[in-house]
Amino acid sequence: MTDLLSKLFVKNYRETSKPSVRAAYGTLVSITGIILNLILFGAKFFVGTLFGAVSITADAVNNLSDAGSQLISLLSFRIAAKPADREHPFGHARIEYVASMLVSFLILHIGLDLFGESISKIISGEKPEANWLSVGVLGGSILVKLWLALFNRKIGKRIDSAVMRATASDSISDVLSTSAVLLSVLLILFFPHLPFSPDGYVGLLVAILIIIAGLKILNDSKNSILGEAPSEEIVSRISELVRSEPQVLGIHDLVVHNYGVGHVVAALHVEVDGKIDVFHSHDMIDTLERRLRGDLGIEATIHMDPIVTDDELTSRLRKQVLEVVLGIDERLNIHDFRFVTGATHSNLIFDIAAPFELKMSDEELKRAVSDAISRLDPSYFTVVTVDRA
Repeated sequence: MTDLLSKLFVKNYRETSKPSVRAAYGTLVSITGIILNLILFGAKFFVGTLFGAVSITADAVNNLSDAGSQLISLLSFRIAAKPADREHPFGHARIEYVASMLVSFLILHIGLDLFGESISKIISGEKPEANWLSVGVLGGSILVKLWLALFNRKIGKRIDSAVMRATASDSISDVLSTSAVLLSVLLILFFPHLPFSPDGYVGLLVAILIIIAGLKILNDSKNSILGEAPSEEIVSRISELVRSEPQVLGIHDLVVHNYGVGHVVAALHVEVDGKIDVFHSHDMIDTLERRLRGDLGIEATIHMDPIVTDDELTSRLRKQVLEVVLGIDERLNIHDFRFVTGATHSNLIFDIAAPFELKMSDEELKRAVSDAISRLDPSYFTVVTVDRA
C-alpha cells in the first residue's frame, strides 16, 4: 500500500534527496493522517459521548490532536522545501525539528488534560455503558493506527524525516492506549457487576502513555535543535572515503553540522607528507571535497596538515609520546605533532584527542602528560592542546 500510494501521488518518488520529492512525501503522509484521524475522532467522539465513556472520548480527542499534528507536519514540509536565501544560507530543513517539538507540546497538553479527567472519573466511580458498537469502533481504530504507524515509519526512514518518526512513535502509543480503552470496554461488557469502573483507570493509563510519548518526542527534537554528535555511521563513511586516498596519512578534528536532511556541513583536518608539492596536495584536497559532496552529499572543508615523515628523531619522539598518552587512557590519541629543538630545552608540540567521557579535566590531562614526558628527558617541554570529541 505504501509503495502504491508513493507511485500514485509522488512524482519521481525514488529521488528522495530532492526537496520537492520530500515535500510531496510530506504532503501525502500528512493529508492521509489528517483524513484518517478526523474519521477516527468523529466515530469515537460519537460513541464516547453517546455512552458516557470518558476513556473513549479522551481517545477521540487524542485523534483530533493527531490531526492537528499532521497539519503542523504538512506546513513544516512545505517550509522545509524552500531554497536557501540570504537569511537562511543553509536552507530551511531544520523546520522539521521545530515541527516535531510543536507536535510534542500538543501531545503533552492532551495527555495532561486526560490525566485530570481520568482522576475525576475514578473519584466519581461512574460506569459507562458498554456495547459491541464501541468494541467495533475501537478495534477498527487500532488497525488504522497500526497502519499509520507503519506508513509513517517506512516513509520516514525512506526520506530520513524526524517529524515522521515522531508521528510514527505517537501512532504506536495510540495503538497501546486504544487497546487499553478496548480492554476496559470488554471488562464492563463481560463483567457488568465489577465493584469499580475500569474506565477511569484505563483513561489514566492512556494519559500516562501519551505523556511518555510526548516527552520522548520533545527530547529527540531538543537534541536535534541543539546539535548532536554525528552518528558512528556518518563518521565511518567520511573516514573511509578520505582514507581511501593514498596520500592521506591521518585525519582528525572532524566536525559535522546537520542543518536538516540533505544539508550536512563538515570540517576536518587531513595529514599529508610535508615533502609532497603543496599544489599536488591541494589538488588532492579539492578532489576529496568533491567526492564527499558527490558521494555522501556533504559540503566539506578540509584543512591540510603537512607532517614530517623522514626525520628519525621526530618519528621516535612521536611514538614515545603516543605510548605515554595511551598509558594514561587507551581512548586518547595525538595529532599535529611537532618537535622544536633549542639550546636549553626542546618543545614537543601536539594535540590530544580526548573523549568527553574522560573524567580528567584538560589541565589534569596536560599535567599528567607533561610529568610523564619530563621523566623521559627533563629538557623536553610540552605544548599541548586538548580536543574533546
